[in-house]
Amino acid sequence: MKRLLLLLSCLCLLAACHRPAGTPDEGEVQQDSIPALGFWTEDYLQEAGTVRSGETFTGLMTRFGMSAQDAFQLARCCDSLFDVRKMRAGNAVTAYYTADSTSRTLEYLVYESDRIHSTVFKCRDSLALWGYDKPVEERSRYADVEIQSSLWNDFLAAGASPLLVMELDDIFAWTVDFFGLQKGDRFRTFYDETLVDGEVIGIRAVNYASYQRGDKQLYAIRFDQGDGGNKYWNEKGESLKKAFLKAPLKFTRISSRFTYSRKHPIYGTYRAHTGVDYAAPAGTPVYALGDGVVQSAGWGGDGGNTIKIRHNSVYTTAYLHLRGFAKGIKAGVRVAQGELIGYVGSTGASTGPHLDFRVWKNGTPVDPLTLESPSAEPAKEENLPAIDSLWRSYEGRIAGMQP
Repeated sequence: MKRLLLLLSCLCLLAACHRPAGTPDEGEVQQDSIPALGFWTEDYLQEAGTVRSGETFTGLMTRFGMSAQDAFQLARCCDSLFDVRKMRAGNAVTAYYTADSTSRTLEYLVYESDRIHSTVFKCRDSLALWGYDKPVEERSRYADVEIQSSLWNDFLAAGASPLLVMELDDIFAWTVDFFGLQKGDRFRTFYDETLVDGEVIGIRAVNYASYQRGDKQLYAIRFDQGDGGNKYWNEKGESLKKAFLKAPLKFTRISSRFTYSRKHPIYGTYRAHTGVDYAAPAGTPVYALGDGVVQSAGWGGDGGNTIKIRHNSVYTTAYLHLRGFAKGIKAGVRVAQGELIGYVGSTGASTGPHLDFRVWKNGTPVDPLTLESPSAEPAKEENLPAIDSLWRSYEGRIAGMQP
């Protein structure tokens, strides 16, 4: 009898949870005759909101007017289409209601997983759900930005997305000192961006970029060799990826430079400071400058929490005053270039949050800001003509744009 009752219950649940006729499957191309979300939104009253911290799926649905029993049943309908356990606080939701003079009834609720992907829940009569993806537009653009005040502000003033700044920072991380940009420096780039609802949500690819300071030009040409490795080269086919990053953290200021005579801010005496101090908010991620093995990760006296990494037989780097270490960072662990190793702090003899970063070459301290880093493997010989052709083509296009 119990098995029969369980079977009947399952059959009832399956009957209640279905895809209504005419609604699109997830990822299906929308037809002009089908409303974008699977229903005509203009036929309903709308209320926008967000998922609250700690809120469950049933709590969300009941807050917007669904009965607890129906909300629980709808949660069981989700199955593989929507994992209610991964619903995130802060994500947007929109409720759609029918109303009369005395009350309103929740008909649909749309949960946005991200800027593109949403899930539509039918909340009345036959319960159902389906996925919906907003149309994504792609467009190719060209940006020509001369530094006047700051990298960020000048790109925004030129109409370029801040996301492009982040991409260029990654591409030129091994060759351009983004902390030392000067007025008159110039970036030119051809790139593809993606948009949703007319707003840029990502940079699909930077196809070509150049950085100019005075008569010096650095180029980044995107060419995929199909080997899963580097994709950016200069005009000679040399890899833009170096043995070391230019700096171990992003977008901050230099508060103290390499010197053999600096007045210590705490002790008041003059002593050597064979490193560079990067002022940054506490908790800012710190990354390994290059591949290597952690020599030590622990308390370093005046240096506070310190990590020292040996990269090869020549170079060693150190990261001082950290608030803490990334998970798994300890002596003997191998780390990769750009891997998270710790967080900016103010431990040890420190007057405020910053990273004291140091480099040794053959055991002798060297200025990190003047560190020369050898190139990684160049492009394959057979690809050099194609890279050269791309470089000439893009430079020709830029020349054609000049007045």
